[in-house]
Amino acid sequence: MLNARENMILQELMETEQPITSEYLGNVLKVTSRTARNDIKVLDQQLNKHGAEIKSLRGIGYKLEIKDHRLFKNFLAEVSDDAMMKNGNIPTVSEDRVRYLIRRLLLADDYMKLEDLADELYVSRSTVQNDLKDVKKILNSYEIKIDVRPNYGLKVKGEEIKLRFCMSEYVFHRKESDLEIMNSQLFILSLGEMKSIQKVIIEQLKENAIVMSDIALNNLIIHIAIACKRIRDENYVSMIPQELLKITEQKEYKVAKSIVTLVEEQLQVEFPNTEIAYVAIHLMGTRTIMEAHISDKEINPFIGEGIIELTRKVIEKVEQKMGLGISDDKDLAISLSLHLKPAINRHRYRMNLRNPMLEAIKENYPLAFEAGVVAGMAIEEELGFQMNENEIAYLALHFGAAMERAKVNRNLKRCVIVCASGVGSARLLYYKLQSTMGSRLEIIGTTEYYNLINVNFDIIDFVVSTIPIRETLPVPVIEVNTILGGSDFVKIEQFLEDSSGQKAIQYLKENLVFLQQSFETKEEVLQFLCNKVEELGLVDGQFYSSVVERENISPTSFGNLVAIPHPMTPRSKETFWAICTLQKPIIWEEKRVQFICLLSIQKNGAKDLQSMYNVLGKVVDDPHLVQQLLKCKTYEEFINIF
Repeated sequence: MLNARENMILQELMETEQPITSEYLGNVLKVTSRTARNDIKVLDQQLNKHGAEIKSLRGIGYKLEIKDHRLFKNFLAEVSDDAMMKNGNIPTVSEDRVRYLIRRLLLADDYMKLEDLADELYVSRSTVQNDLKDVKKILNSYEIKIDVRPNYGLKVKGEEIKLRFCMSEYVFHRKESDLEIMNSQLFILSLGEMKSIQKVIIEQLKENAIVMSDIALNNLIIHIAIACKRIRDENYVSMIPQELLKITEQKEYKVAKSIVTLVEEQLQVEFPNTEIAYVAIHLMGTRTIMEAHISDKEINPFIGEGIIELTRKVIEKVEQKMGLGISDDKDLAISLSLHLKPAINRHRYRMNLRNPMLEAIKENYPLAFEAGVVAGMAIEEELGFQMNENEIAYLALHFGAAMERAKVNRNLKRCVIVCASGVGSARLLYYKLQSTMGSRLEIIGTTEYYNLINVNFDIIDFVVSTIPIRETLPVPVIEVNTILGGSDFVKIEQFLEDSSGQKAIQYLKENLVFLQQSFETKEEVLQFLCNKVEELGLVDGQFYSSVVERENISPTSFGNLVAIPHPMTPRSKETFWAICTLQKPIIWEEKRVQFICLLSIQKNGAKDLQSMYNVLGKVVDDPHLVQQLLKCKTYEEFINIF
């Protein structure tokens, strides 16, 4: 295969469409230009056998020309595998081997023998056979089968569109968004071709006033790159005529056609109508307008009554179950409806949309993710299809934003200042409070003591006064010094804290706090806690199965050693927690868990749950607090810390 210098030269040639000189290569390789020219000759001899050559342009430099794309692609795959072995990057754990095997099978043009795969991975035949069980499970989710043919080996078979969706997920290591990184991993198009595709897409999106996220843009680049590769290999997407006709009538088809026309010119690839429709599907599966620039009246015709009604029902369901105070949030209604339209298209055309933020959303915004789960359930009730975790996490972003908006509005306490020392001291007090606590309170104004009777107490939460007020007012009074000092801020801060939420103690029962337990599995913990609450008559006999059903949708382990399992729907007469801490962490799906809070919400009792969720949120977010709680051996210790 290639040595290190030859490999670097090939990479340099692939990453540009412009000729490069031997002097430039010499600088990159840290050798003389003469040595670089000798390396180029040796490399050219190798490439001539594998569908490519290095053209020498007198006085200009060297340029790579690919004559046989399939032959050259196979050569690059061999080079990649060879480099991986030399660098000691051979997958050593089952999970990595599974991804490697999927990648190899997807990119192979022919059958691959089990023995060859075992040799590549430096493992036994039986190890590969075991890994293939997981490979088959993953491929089955894309409706792709592994065809096993005696004396020939293994080959993936499936609908072309499903093969491409699988490629987009498993051929690209999607943690990176940089085109160079993606190109070096995939070896199907040169970097120049990838950048050409990117440029064409961006220009056409701008020309057609279409806006999409960077993630969606990268997805589109990836799928068009895969389409180019598959078309060159004479593998085409097929569609039934009625479906094709339906897509061609969409405005996204016209945009797809303009993109494809330019890609055809620049990459010398011919897209049939079904392939143009394939590109259109991806445009239909992403948001195509900027919500910030559209009003309620303008949005209705674009989205349609069906989506608007679905959005209303989804928000209503989330509010009914979780009581987040977001039912009147117009921004949520607009952003969610704009999201749901392409989301439904993604399901209709069986598109996989990876969410690189999935784990971060689950760990950092567990309540928003739970709202996404409830929204997904509402969508399933209405449309009959289930949202996967990736889609749920995208829904969670919209609910998370609405919750933050509600939090700002809810936490902004209103006050009026009473000052007897005159306008100057009153304004000083006003601006001092505004500068130090303006993000948490709204100062309605200042007033003299004698004018206090004219204040509308219906619109304020408390009074800040520099003089004693003997009359009984309908709101609390905080007495402070005219020149605010540290003790004054403490008083106000204490009031804001006390009025902002509820305490954990009201959800805890001593007979439902189990400390320093020694369970070894998630199932043992859930069965134990569910049995305890059932024994106390707090829940019915279906509680455990409902908790398990919820876990099957998405694990409730949120990181920081914390899990908050709960049933699919409220099933108890009161809201309560059942706590279990463990001596040692257990594996809860893919996360380590040591603090479990079984949560049960009162039926038809979604009032002011936000405060309760805030308390739980602090536990999820605070590793130090979790460690303190895990050390507790008595209920008294526990509630004093909690």
